[in-house]
Amino acid sequence: MTDFDPEKFEDKYANYFPELQRAYKNAFETMNDEFDSSLIHGVDQQILNESEPFYEDDDFSVQLPDDPAERLTAVEIDDDELDAVLDRYVDEIESELRRVFGVEA
Repeated sequence: MTDFDPEKFEDKYANYFPELQRAYKNAFETMNDEFDSSLIHGVDQQILNESEPFYEDDDFSVQLPDDPAERLTAVEIDDDELDAVLDRYVDEIESELRRVFGVEA
């Protein structure tokens, strides 16, 4: 587990890049086990590649890019189903960020 410093998280890619990669990879593996792999790969490569993790108010959050449904061209999925998958995926990433950094919500 990494010694987490919230102030260092402001420059997260310089200070915590390996930990961020690990959290996103762990979340990907969990989601890939539970959902269609082509959907999860598409979401990972076309939506989450532009997501941004933040640490504020003593917890992690993940901001998705604008119009995620328009970004996803790899698979056909209705907007309501995509919203449900994205909500679950973001929850999984946030959970992994807390786990990797040893931060309790």
